Amino acid sequence: MRYLKEVQQGIVPPTWWTFEDCGHNDEAQKETAGLIGQKVFSTPKPLRLIQRMLTVGADADSVVMDFFAGSGATGHAVLAQNNVDGGNRRYVLIQLPEPLDSGNADQKAAVDFCTQLGKPHTVAEITKERLRRAGNNIREENPMFAGDIGFRVFKLDSSNIRAWEPAPDDLDGTLFDSVEHIKPGRTESDILYELLLKLGLDLCVPIDTRDIAGKPVHSVGGGVLMACLATSIAREEAEPLALGMAAWRRELAPAGETACVFRDSAFADDVAKSNLAAILSQHGLTNVRSL
Repeated sequence: MRYLKEVQQGIVPPTWWTFEDCGHNDEAQKETAGLIGQKVFSTPKPLRLIQRMLTVGADADSVVMDFFAGSGATGHAVLAQNNVDGGNRRYVLIQLPEPLDSGNADQKAAVDFCTQLGKPHTVAEITKERLRRAGNNIREENPMFAGDIGFRVFKLDSSNIRAWEPAPDDLDGTLFDSVEHIKPGRTESDILYELLLKLGLDLCVPIDTRDIAGKPVHSVGGGVLMACLATSIAREEAEPLALGMAAWRRELAPAGETACVFRDSAFADDVAKSNLAAILSQHGLTNVRSL
């Protein structure tokens, strides 16, 4: 929220907002039912109310945060307002996977809807489905709208990297268990997004994947980060992998330095790791890290 003294021109918004200007609960229920096909929440927020708030406190390039996403009305309103004024607002919605109770009369319709979708019976699943349908609906009704209607879903979890926790009575066993630094059951996507967080990269930057020397290589942000998270890299694979990554980096031509990341346990031996790092360095990729 900006104060009048912080802008060159402007007026103070009125503190009394009427139903005629900002909508009401019945209107909000009809909006939700129009997308979902049925009433799934008893007290959703009307889009006009949130859009009014956006016009007061969120300029065209703002990031709008809602720590209690509920039905997803805030995200829907951001998309709707971007369509109205051509803005490029983005949203961050936070919603616990709060379970829905089929025995609760107010939540039974929501439970049935999740069942129809084949999704877990949680509030978060309804939030996501509303956002999908809202974006598609705006695009269908406004073919000229070129704004982004997509979103990514993240779940809070522990680090993918195994912490060093030595057992004083079994140091040998601890060392052997720690050869693989990545926790079991974690996917390449899990590890990649943790890298983005640790490197301070936007979680919504473009990510491209290319097969190089038989290994999937990810390019993030147009080459700012290149990651090969394959579980094995043999000696004979190190050179073609490094040359392929260097060639792709030249093709992308990022403005700054590129960080290259690999699994430390993937290398067959130190020779494979040293050869790959040396070849990358010869082609200007000196920021090489391993997990």
